[in-house]
Amino acid sequence: MKKYAAEFIGTFSLVLFGCGSAVIASITGTGPSGIGLLGISIAFGFAVVAMAYAIGGISGCHINPAVTIGVLVAGKIELKDAIGYIIAQCLGAILGAGILYLIVMGKPGYIMGEWALGSNGWGEGYLGGYNMLSAFLIEVVMTFLFIFVILGTTSKFGNGAMAGLAIGITLMLIHLVTIPVTGTSVNPARSLGPAIFAGGKALTQLWLFFVAPITGAILAAVLWKFGFEKEKSR
Repeated sequence: MKKYAAEFIGTFSLVLFGCGSAVIASITGTGPSGIGLLGISIAFGFAVVAMAYAIGGISGCHINPAVTIGVLVAGKIELKDAIGYIIAQCLGAILGAGILYLIVMGKPGYIMGEWALGSNGWGEGYLGGYNMLSAFLIEVVMTFLFIFVILGTTSKFGNGAMAGLAIGITLMLIHLVTIPVTGTSVNPARSLGPAIFAGGKALTQLWLFFVAPITGAILAAVLWKFGFEKEKSR
């Protein structure tokens, strides 16, 4: 159970730190002139770095169903553990979003709008207004790259001691590019938590932030397993 508890706490922290950095900055009136896109990207990236070194030795610090599925396809985790990880990650994300909801509701006059609590989305009214195709494509590609970095840095070819830092920096770079398009998911649990409380369009568009990241994760895992890690037959 330690592994599942670690994944629960790790995903809880990711949502609270990452989404919280965007939401708290927004409702205090600082918005883009406050921590801005760079600050939010750093918050998500550093949250992963912190958790990687805190729980990496316990669970591997997936804190993301797409990562768990990618690792499963790559043959580095058993199915029963993968299921437990995903359940723990989703519950942790929901609790993180719930705590964030309770905090922001304490601000006088706060009103929940569309895509509240740092929810992911696309289309008219959402950040850059990018269409569904752009949203789907960027989530697939960025998740592919994210999983590829994870599999590479944690493999026999990578530097295990630096893996957490490399993964966190990669997530930060992904956010810098992707936030204007979808708010950046590459993580179904991270999208699930805020959408449950925000409702509306955030909830109806949630499917994309499951399908696209999982697709990218599977593609990366297959490429890594059969293109990079497979040993030559003797």
